[in-house]
Amino acid sequence: MAYRYLWTPLELGPVTTRNRIVFSAHLTNYARDGKPTEQHAAYYAARAAGGAGLIITEEHSTHPTDWPYEKLIHGFHRDVIPGYRRITDAVHRHRVPIFAQINHNGGQASSMFSRLPVWAPSAVADPLFREVPKAVDQAEIDEIVAGYARVAEHCAEGGFDGIELQCSHSSIVRGFLSPATNRRTDHYGGSLANRTRLLTEIVAAVRHVIGNRLALGVRICGDELIEGGTTIDDAVEVARIVEATGQVDYVNTSIGVATASLYMIEASMHIPPGYAMFIPSAFRKAIELPVVGVGRFKDPLQAERALAEGHCDLVGVVRGQIADADFAAKARAGATDEIRLCLSCNQECVGRMGLNRWLGCIENPRTGREAEGAGTVALTPKPKDVMVVGAGPAGLQAAIAAARNGHRVTVYEKEAQAGGQVRLAASVPNRAEFGDMVRNQLTECRRLGVQVEYGVGVWPGLIDERRPDHVIVATGAEPARPWWVQGEAPNVLDVREVLASPGEGPQPGDAVVVIDEIGFHHATSVAELLADRGCRVEVVTPGMVVGQDLGITLDMEHWWMRAGAKGIVQSTDLVPMGFAGNELTLLHHPTGTNQTRIVDWLVLAVPANPVEWLYHDLVAAGVSVERVGDCVAPRRAHAAVVEGERAGAAV
Repeated sequence: MAYRYLWTPLELGPVTTRNRIVFSAHLTNYARDGKPTEQHAAYYAARAAGGAGLIITEEHSTHPTDWPYEKLIHGFHRDVIPGYRRITDAVHRHRVPIFAQINHNGGQASSMFSRLPVWAPSAVADPLFREVPKAVDQAEIDEIVAGYARVAEHCAEGGFDGIELQCSHSSIVRGFLSPATNRRTDHYGGSLANRTRLLTEIVAAVRHVIGNRLALGVRICGDELIEGGTTIDDAVEVARIVEATGQVDYVNTSIGVATASLYMIEASMHIPPGYAMFIPSAFRKAIELPVVGVGRFKDPLQAERALAEGHCDLVGVVRGQIADADFAAKARAGATDEIRLCLSCNQECVGRMGLNRWLGCIENPRTGREAEGAGTVALTPKPKDVMVVGAGPAGLQAAIAAARNGHRVTVYEKEAQAGGQVRLAASVPNRAEFGDMVRNQLTECRRLGVQVEYGVGVWPGLIDERRPDHVIVATGAEPARPWWVQGEAPNVLDVREVLASPGEGPQPGDAVVVIDEIGFHHATSVAELLADRGCRVEVVTPGMVVGQDLGITLDMEHWWMRAGAKGIVQSTDLVPMGFAGNELTLLHHPTGTNQTRIVDWLVLAVPANPVEWLYHDLVAAGVSVERVGDCVAPRRAHAAVVEGERAGAAV
């Protein structure tokens, strides 16, 4: 059997998992008024139905002082228990165990929602929240321990099979464990034995409440990646202390701190898969307890290899199962090629969370809408002939949705390949995984019998000839020249022109200015590409920071590192006012003064124009037509996929 290690059962105390794939804890923003919702139940049940061996829910807060973000589950209130029951019943219908992660975020929070002082081991402000916490006294420590026990009791009553203590990337326990945030001089500070005291007290209190009926795990950070923080050697000793209690059934792992080094916890595609494997590997050499490994596992082969090589006993696959709820089932069936691989783009999972929105997925429009029955197949009794114009993400998703409901679908693409701008974006070094979106969509099209014709431009006459019942226009957008570019300007290129013709344009030694008015990967990716080519590159933006939305997807820090290493200059607060010949005029809007640049090439990452003529012509001709994606309004890929899904499903 393929992936034989993945399908081996494993005992975690009183719980047996039927395979080694864990849907590990992660935030969702699905809670309302501090309580779990029907969406939680539907979301976790979909992954249970999809074959996960174990599900661990997002964190449940253990104390009223812990409220770092709005949509947190307040596990310390008994009114969460009915919601817990809905979740556990939904998951248990698929014979999958489910654990609840419980936590107090400590000093990695603010008083914005609670209006109470933030609690921590010492009065050390978190670099993100910047709020000085209250150093807890003994009575408050006792209250913290009691809070963990109380929530564990609620979880047991709610039907969970186990409890996981989050002591890793955002936790008051992590704060006590770390020398960087624990500056106490009492018996909770100083030596490692003292710094682990709170953890062992919580373990004992929780085990006392749940007895031997439920499994108990502890999630430990292996390396905080901050100055003076926990290192792998410290973490291994903590794991040994946890095992020595005799009260814990497994150890989970993580890397980084959820504020200072969050970009390494939810790593984007710029970080190689398996980058954190040294942590569970070190733990497994030191302890006998089962160990969970995490770190951007994209496919079953990577997970199988980690198990086969002895780095861990279970593998946490989060974004892989956000993108495809049937990840495990497809792997088990030998249909690995049909898995919708995660792109690690972080746009709709991590990015939406950072914007206080519910968790979704850029390429799976069902994710986050499971409770609404999103993506439900409704085979039509009257199949239609559907023509889709354009094989970018919007067009392909429209084709998938229409074909899934039983329609006969043909996609027409004027280029020789599918993918549109996604294909171009994936041609940039370190962004190749973005191209998995195209691969995933084409795989699904083949499975559903969608026909794709390449090298075919569509005009109204062709539609008259083919006579489809319905047309979906997904013709995308085209580069726009801003008002301030004067004349023909042959030395001005759009970013997609640079990517589409790699042998043309700027050459080694040329001075290039890239204008960033979009604030995402467009400008930064092309800047890196040109710097690697040997050009002298400056990125200019009217904003306060180049690529400002890279912060949302946790790409900002590594962009700064790479830009510095490649000599890319970043200039902010500059508004382009004119370009003629080779002279660029810029307005420094904070001071109202002008600057100039003499350049060989100007590269534009500016808003595009929708290609909408075909849609308007068809509307005027009375054709049954809908349009989706950038030809409606140029945006990002997630909007194209959502609109494609909506239009295709509505045929």
